[in-house]
Amino acid sequence: MTEFTIEREISGSKGRYVIRQAGAEAELTYSITSPTLVIADHTGVPDSFRGTGAGLALVTRLVADARAEGVKIMPLCPFVNAQRKKHPDWADAFSV
Repeated sequence: MTEFTIEREISGSKGRYVIRQAGAEAELTYSITSPTLVIADHTGVPDSFRGTGAGLALVTRLVADARAEGVKIMPLCPFVNAQRKKHPDWADAFSV
């Protein structure tokens, strides 16, 4: 998997993780519903990122931050939910 620089942006009750590369952005957006729960609602990866592991890198960062901050993730985004199922070792970070 390629190493990416992932930035975290938070504005009010919304947040996102973003990878910027060659003028394109891959993102994972989430909503903060309480101090202990976030809802992962969308992952968008442009064609220029396909096959690079950018989507997985975004979810991996979300899981790491959730664990570090004592937050659970509700995976409404189909991609995040699919990654959750592929990584049973992440179960502690999800609220399902």
